[in-house]
Amino acid sequence: MGMPQKRTTGNFSDQIQSLVKEIRTETPDCVAAGVVDMATGMLLAYETVDSHPTEVLDLLAGATLDLFQGRTVLMIEDVFKERRGVASDQHYFQEVLVNSKHVTHLFLRMMSQQDVVVVVVCGKSVNVGMLFAQARRVIAQYAA
Repeated sequence: MGMPQKRTTGNFSDQIQSLVKEIRTETPDCVAAGVVDMATGMLLAYETVDSHPTEVLDLLAGATLDLFQGRTVLMIEDVFKERRGVASDQHYFQEVLVNSKHVTHLFLRMMSQQDVVVVVVCGKSVNVGMLFAQARRVIAQYAA
């Protein structure tokens, strides 16, 4: 496997759709994928094997926002940055793994665009190491 190619064709919306499609096909046991804009709290794109009510998808976007940029999380980030003398705008929490009863959710910030979070939902039996490796590999291709 060579160096990841950057996907720069098309506009931002096309790239997001393409990213979601590739995450869905390339990550193991994936049942849903989406991209959340942390600046607006909106779900920019998603693909799922099941049909979900719009309310659930809206809640996913809100939960992602709370998970990464909720008031307490931002306070923790500020304390860590202050204690470590970090003056960066980069967020401290970059990836979060959440296991529920039936599925595993992986939330990953795009390094190049800190306001964009990719959400991957897989079956509970997923190999978590492979999930991280494949999701990171796909996201790296869209890092431009």
